[in-house]
Amino acid sequence: MTDVLQVELRDQLGTLATRRLRRSGKVPAVLYGHGEENKHLAIASTEVTNLLRRHSKTVSLTGAISDTALVSSMQFDALGIEVLHMDLIRVNLQEKVDVTVPIHRQGDAPGVHSGGVLLENVHEVEIRCPAGSIPDHVTIKVGDLQVGGHKLASDISLPEGVELLTPGDTVVLHIERAKSADDLGLAGGGAEPEVITKGGEKKAEA
Repeated sequence: MTDVLQVELRDQLGTLATRRLRRSGKVPAVLYGHGEENKHLAIASTEVTNLLRRHSKTVSLTGAISDTALVSSMQFDALGIEVLHMDLIRVNLQEKVDVTVPIHRQGDAPGVHSGGVLLENVHEVEIRCPAGSIPDHVTIKVGDLQVGGHKLASDISLPEGVELLTPGDTVVLHIERAKSADDLGLAGGGAEPEVITKGGEKKAEA
């Protein structure tokens, strides 16, 4: 998915200018790459928020400049809510890029209904694909997953033209048997807890 961002050129740089820009409701950004000079931009924070909601990786820039870019990185505030800065890389929509995308589960794992617990080892994978065809996510099917079973990165369903860069033997998720009272040492016959009283003496719990 490619979003359209209205951008302005920044003629004032530095910490004070950046703070004023943020107070005015705009996010500073830098566009670079393809051997061209860097462009210092300002983008409305509302547009950046919408970009985050749609998880878009590529953007079409309009306004002060016209270009296509890949969202390389975002710097957030200490709470991880507000975007403080963006890095954009110029791209041709046909050129291949390396990006990270989230993994979505598909199906209902029967092992969960048999008393198992599904645990996710990784939540995203790295892929390579044309900049104009970056998927929002990739899918892994769990409809046949039983207790003790697992799914690897190589089991992920990839759209046409998408190459998996994460090692195929990476365990994405697995199902463990739920812990019982015996497993946790809570079955009968266990030692009673001790209570430390004032003065350091110990007595058994009544």
